Amino acid sequence: MPSCSPDCCLFQAVEIIKVYSEDGAGKVVEVPADMRARDVCQLLVYKSHCLDDNSWSLVEHHPLLGLERCLEDHELVVQVQASMTSDSKFLFRKNYAKYEFFRNPLNFFPEQMVAWCQVSNGSIPQSQLLQNFLNSSSCPEVQGFLYLKESGRKSWKRLSMFLRRSGLYYSTKGSSKEPRHLQLLSDLDDSSVFTVTTGRKLHNAPTDYQFCIKPSKVRSECKELRMLCAEDEQSRTCWMTAFRLLKYGILLYQNYKSPQQRKSPVSHFSTPVRSVSENSLVAMDFSGRTGRVIENPLEAQSAAVEEGQTWRKRGHRMNALGSPSLLHPSSLSSVIHRTQLWFHGRIIREESHKMIMQQGQVDGLFLLRDSQSNPKAFVLTLCHHQKIRHFQILPCEEEGQMLFSLDDGSTKFTDLIHLVEFYQLNRGVLPCKLKHPCTAVAL
Repeated sequence: MPSCSPDCCLFQAVEIIKVYSEDGAGKVVEVPADMRARDVCQLLVYKSHCLDDNSWSLVEHHPLLGLERCLEDHELVVQVQASMTSDSKFLFRKNYAKYEFFRNPLNFFPEQMVAWCQVSNGSIPQSQLLQNFLNSSSCPEVQGFLYLKESGRKSWKRLSMFLRRSGLYYSTKGSSKEPRHLQLLSDLDDSSVFTVTTGRKLHNAPTDYQFCIKPSKVRSECKELRMLCAEDEQSRTCWMTAFRLLKYGILLYQNYKSPQQRKSPVSHFSTPVRSVSENSLVAMDFSGRTGRVIENPLEAQSAAVEEGQTWRKRGHRMNALGSPSLLHPSSLSSVIHRTQLWFHGRIIREESHKMIMQQGQVDGLFLLRDSQSNPKAFVLTLCHHQKIRHFQILPCEEEGQMLFSLDDGSTKFTDLIHLVEFYQLNRGVLPCKLKHPCTAVAL
């Protein structure tokens, strides 16, 4: 038999995958056997002209099972695809919470849920929390109550559970940690943790905070899935984050700290163009010989209004001279926001919740949408402390000019772009500043 040429071997080492965006459009990508999820994301970022802020993720989505998870940056995409069924697919999506636990660990690990498994009544010092998860010689443990869906039945059972490096256990006798009372439910090495996307009604779940542990070798056998349900969002996030940390350890920290050292197939490409909003995140004053950043909120707001008025006067003069204009300047402020990635038009409240949850419930994650109750108004949907809140933006007229405000007219803006940029710099009446735009990119 003739030997395989190097070119032939290289060809055989490449797989074809298809990645989908939120709008259902797909893009075919050639993926070498050693290409990681982060590499694929960088390739898609370049092809889609997105800003690479290290928050893009490749999502493993199983529609029939109602499960999905974000691949870790170091995972080999070809290996993951080999364990997926024909109906499963990859999605390209933002995930701002991917490494948020490194920046704000106290928000992810409630003190009462984390302990030393060697000491029954001891807790891990908060300053050493992540170090103990990353150090393979230490033995942190996440503990608490979870609902477990009983195999072959629709009923759920509330059990005391313990997550350790060796796996997830439940107690057969109350909250006892005695070895004879602990039953292994799932190991970590050959399993992955998924979010359940089908809602609580399908599985008759006791709460909205479902997740699932799926063995890597299992494709579609529902009986092998470990369907779990937490009592609130914070505890669910704690269980799922601890699962990732205990499974991958220092690899996650390396993914977080060294993006420039990752193998990148597109390192020679130029940085994609940023959006209008991203290019003007600070208010500037250029009236003097040199520019300066405007830090005073009232001065920034006044400058924004003045800038809008100057721009409109210039537009009126241009139109008077006969310059072509697709839109009258007075109407442009009412539609210019539709060019921004954070604006999502006529989506309903439930859809905005879904998008925020999919892209990571971190403080400052936001989007704007049309109001369902008031056709002339808009709604700011904002995440703060893992809770989603909605703020109505109302139009108001002043001296014949249409302005926008979300604090009953105390602070007014010429258009929604100015409004968003103001609250990216100043919290104002909001619980936190606008930080992460919830975006949906078409491939």
